[in-house]
Amino acid sequence: MSTVAVILAAGLGTRMKSRLPKVLHPILGDPSLLWVLRALPTGLGGAIVVIHHGKQQVLAALETWQKAGLLPCPISIVDQGEPLGTGHALQVCIPELDRLGTTRVAILCGDVPLTSAATASRLCGAETLLLAMDLPTPGAYGRVIQHPDGSLAQLVEAKDATPEQLVVRRVNGGAYALPWPILRRALMGLTNHNAQKEYYLTDAVVAVAREIPVTVGLCDPEELAGMNSRHDQATLQAAAQRRIQQHWMTEGVTFLHPDSTLVGPRVTLQRDAVLEPGVRLEGSVQIGEGCRIGQGTVITDSVLGEGVEVRPYCVIEHALVGAGSKVGPFARLREGTDLAIGVHIGNFVETKKAKLHRGAKANHLAYLGDTEIGEGTNIGAGVITCNYDGVNKHRTTIGRNVFVGSDTQLVAPVVIGDGALIGAGSTITMDVPADALALSRVPQTTREGGASKLRSRQKKGTALS
Repeated sequence: MSTVAVILAAGLGTRMKSRLPKVLHPILGDPSLLWVLRALPTGLGGAIVVIHHGKQQVLAALETWQKAGLLPCPISIVDQGEPLGTGHALQVCIPELDRLGTTRVAILCGDVPLTSAATASRLCGAETLLLAMDLPTPGAYGRVIQHPDGSLAQLVEAKDATPEQLVVRRVNGGAYALPWPILRRALMGLTNHNAQKEYYLTDAVVAVAREIPVTVGLCDPEELAGMNSRHDQATLQAAAQRRIQQHWMTEGVTFLHPDSTLVGPRVTLQRDAVLEPGVRLEGSVQIGEGCRIGQGTVITDSVLGEGVEVRPYCVIEHALVGAGSKVGPFARLREGTDLAIGVHIGNFVETKKAKLHRGAKANHLAYLGDTEIGEGTNIGAGVITCNYDGVNKHRTTIGRNVFVGSDTQLVAPVVIGDGALIGAGSTITMDVPADALALSRVPQTTREGGASKLRSRQKKGTALS
């Protein structure tokens, strides 16, 4: 048996009022479509993503996810062209489904992000299945009418339902598993004889149910909720956040203010981690045991070792932070930053493609870019690695146990040897040998009584000689 998933992702999403395709709008930093694809089980015969609106944006996103190893199975793309309904979206997949040797099709929507991996596996493993939900106020949802044995009898749109059918609380969740040969015949027989002039997938599902029993399975309504508006997006994000926080709290993580803390689906947290109010963790983030993440901190695609303290209002992106390190407050670790064990990065320090070895410190107001800094080295306040000459980037290499005085400019490319001492206020343009003292200060001039003389001349409008 070869099960192929079809993800419907061609819609415009007019109620989102956005140039971004609806399926690329994020929930906790990850686009809705990625949530759906990630939930698919491994071992499928493939997945087909049906696209049209925002085609190039969706293609670019799929390529990025594929390169990052985020997709569980091979992906095929089918452009629906002018969307003529959900049935039409499946019709245009017929050649690709045939090519893949499909025996069973699992159909999901790309704008329904919270379907769990367990539910997706249940769907993909079923011979036939329609996922339904029971709602206290079904409203405009299509009603699921069942035979006495519980199998599907009919799907009725609310506007077409009789008063008796409108009382039914069981509604269609829009996710199906059906045998491909029978579904294929049903798709070929679809017509668009309706007010919308569209080909409805539900008509094909009911046609399949006339040939074989289609099981109706109940699902948590939250797992089948679609994202059709910004309000829906906010509601889904709150639901996803609640789930994620509940999971990590059971694993021994403290959230000091859950309502203001955002933790994405690809974040992993170890026990005794503490997240202060306003923390946001997005993308692939690993937080080690006993870490404390300070208020207002944003961390993206980074790894923090055990016992790291990130003080408030830091930004960390594409970085590695070694165990026991201290960062911030108000520090920025940019892409390529690699901090070893016990490194200190203080307030208003920015790093980029910077490797700091064990115990190195930069505690105040520094920019460290394209640099490697040795074990035990101290970087003073106001130090800058001048890595960019207007055309090219150059590296600065600083050895072990170096002391770089405050307000020093290190003009790359330059190498500072082990144990060197750089005097404050220096501009270093040449390599400094190990254990050397380097200074580049303008000689100081002091004139006794010169302050009074200057003020007197200023009042008279004459210059000081």
